[in-house]
Amino acid sequence: MTLSRRRVVLGVSGGIACYKVCTVARRLTEMGAAVDVILTSAAREFVGPTTFEALTHRPVLTSLWDRDAALAHIQLDRAADLIVVAPATANLIARAAGGIADDLLTALLLAKTAPVLIAPAMNDKMFAHDATQANLATLERRGWAVVGPDIGPLAEGDSDEPGRMSEPDVVVAAVERALRAKDSRLAGRKVLVTGGPTRESLDPVRVVTNRSSGRMGRDLAAAAYARGADVTLILGPSNITPPIGVRVVRIESTAELQSAVEEHLGAADLLVMAAAPADYGPVQYSPDKRPRANGPYDVSMTPTADVLLATRDRRKPGSVTVGFALETNDGNQRARQKLKAKDLDLIVLNLANEEGAGFETDTNKVTIISRTTEEAVPLLPKREVAEKVLDAAERLL
Repeated sequence: MTLSRRRVVLGVSGGIACYKVCTVARRLTEMGAAVDVILTSAAREFVGPTTFEALTHRPVLTSLWDRDAALAHIQLDRAADLIVVAPATANLIARAAGGIADDLLTALLLAKTAPVLIAPAMNDKMFAHDATQANLATLERRGWAVVGPDIGPLAEGDSDEPGRMSEPDVVVAAVERALRAKDSRLAGRKVLVTGGPTRESLDPVRVVTNRSSGRMGRDLAAAAYARGADVTLILGPSNITPPIGVRVVRIESTAELQSAVEEHLGAADLLVMAAAPADYGPVQYSPDKRPRANGPYDVSMTPTADVLLATRDRRKPGSVTVGFALETNDGNQRARQKLKAKDLDLIVLNLANEEGAGFETDTNKVTIISRTTEEAVPLLPKREVAEKVLDAAERLL
């Protein structure tokens, strides 16, 4: 519920992408926002008010002439934390840029004091037209934020030019970032997150690795982006979908992880080392696959580099560093040893033998440890755990 106590006015203009906005309204409501929907007359040709009322549990406004709506364009703006227009058609963009106020939505946009985010959606030729580009430039000069449009299939067929409205998850991520960044110490800061496992090759086929899925790193990166940060995620081999808005650097081995961290470390205001590097790799790499028929396979292993320890003397002055400790026993003692030895500001302890925690789960149960405090976080979805970790990190920035 990261948008609790936030109020969003969602203006829907008339385009086929209206069907996507139903998902936007539902997701924002699920995240705790109060969503007031305004439908233009053209939008009602695609999706009716009842749909949005069912999704948001709030009345939908459609006209300046609705009962009790005479001053809605003033009252809604005063209550809103953000005005979102999706889809924003070429016609709506042109009327807004020209200061035309001939319906409830454009009247609200002309009277607005709240920030505005729009998601353009139209035919690709209409979007590329000089008039549309000039109108968008006018709105951006006024401080309006724009998400999309994207390249992809349009109502009339395939296209290789922008015009398609961004997908609902992209719009929702932009809305969350717009709402949360102003209250976060991470806004405008550079955040470096590592996630997932590393692999050390025995031969062209076999690797030494661990069970890390990369979910914790992904959710930390997503949460930092939502707070307005410029986020880089260094991600080991993983099947997860990277978070929206985040720069992703793919790596394979622990040596590659170390190299990528060193490349981005100097600019990082916050370093969150959630990756689970393979602690050991083979002493010798075999260029050929060893056949099973050869019998037992004895492999000599050697420790890999301690990537987090290697950052100790290279961190940006004034930055905050967060480590992770996955243990099976003596967890608190081991975590505190790592906190001191690696000169960390925080370390996040979780136990591999805790049900629902650790690797390959969507939940986690952790203890956030600083030099002077401990915060026990109960079993929660990993995104909620990520928020708790970033809360603790923000207090130190």
